Amino acid sequence: MRGVWAQVRDLLLRRIRYRVTLGGVLFTAAIVLVALGAVISANNLLFLILATMLSTLMVSGLVSRLCLAGLELDFLVPEHVSARRTIPAKLYVRNLKTWMPSFSIQVAGVEQNAPAVLQSAVYFPVIRGGATLEETVQVHFSRRGAYKQNRFAFHTRFPFGFLEKMTRLVLRREVIVYPCIDAQAGFEELLADLTGEIETHYRGLGRDFYRIRPYQAFESARHVDWKATAHTGDLQVREFAREQEQTVEMFLDRDVPPEQDAWFEHAIDCCAFLAWSLSNRGAAIHFRSNGFQFRQPEDGDIYAILRYLALVYPQPAPPEPPIEETSYKIVLTASPQRFLDAGWAQARVLAPDALPKPARNRE
Repeated sequence: MRGVWAQVRDLLLRRIRYRVTLGGVLFTAAIVLVALGAVISANNLLFLILATMLSTLMVSGLVSRLCLAGLELDFLVPEHVSARRTIPAKLYVRNLKTWMPSFSIQVAGVEQNAPAVLQSAVYFPVIRGGATLEETVQVHFSRRGAYKQNRFAFHTRFPFGFLEKMTRLVLRREVIVYPCIDAQAGFEELLADLTGEIETHYRGLGRDFYRIRPYQAFESARHVDWKATAHTGDLQVREFAREQEQTVEMFLDRDVPPEQDAWFEHAIDCCAFLAWSLSNRGAAIHFRSNGFQFRQPEDGDIYAILRYLALVYPQPAPPEPPIEETSYKIVLTASPQRFLDAGWAQARVLAPDALPKPARNRE
């Protein structure tokens, strides 16, 4: 039954819709005036003119209907798409009619619960019979998620512009749109702070001797070189070459109350931005969420994490303890105390009061 209903719905969507243009209104008014004059005066010439005008209107409707018939649309976007970013895509229009061309065809996106994906309409003056035309267009996805239905419409006013005819069609092709990975207000400052903290966290790890340098606050006393300290009079520490790469353990808490759904979406954007930026800087990422974990690059590339963030949604779940002791830890949660009690005391916790707020919420 669902398949039958889907076919019926597609037929209803593809039915021809009409809109009378200003030229059509004026032409209709002229037909009415000529008809009145022909009836009142009984002039055969006016009847001939009236018949010509009516036949012109009928031919216009028939030709425009034939122009829309037999058109096929295909729409291809890049493999990796991020929200709120304008990207190029390919639009293909094919005329299935073997002998009759289609004239003055315009392809536009259709809004449904969200802005249309296609930024602007595309105009084709003529599409020859059996030909396929290709056009590069700009598309924009306003939010993350899975786009399973993309709606488009064919428009034409050919040949005389009295009526604008339109037919809609739905492309059933799933497109996964990642969260926005562009820097928003406060994100670059947060990334700079985290980068400095990560470098400090990993400084001195390893066994191969690297150098002796002055002691810095909050460093472990086990690396103090007492001979160098006695010689210089200031605390000196031994620094070792790092044996392991920087690993950042990120945890996204999905247990978010309904009133903080907007913050959850903002936290996902921040998480995607941080994961993308840290990955480009060469850091290994151990991404975790409630019931999900992924190591990059061991388990795959960064796009697997972005794909998860594109489809994730809030869900109640208990906090999970950290796994790696030496990794630098970042937690995005709306309930920081729960994670502090679960063993994340050494982590950088990004709660609603610590995460940079969206620009639209600032005064």
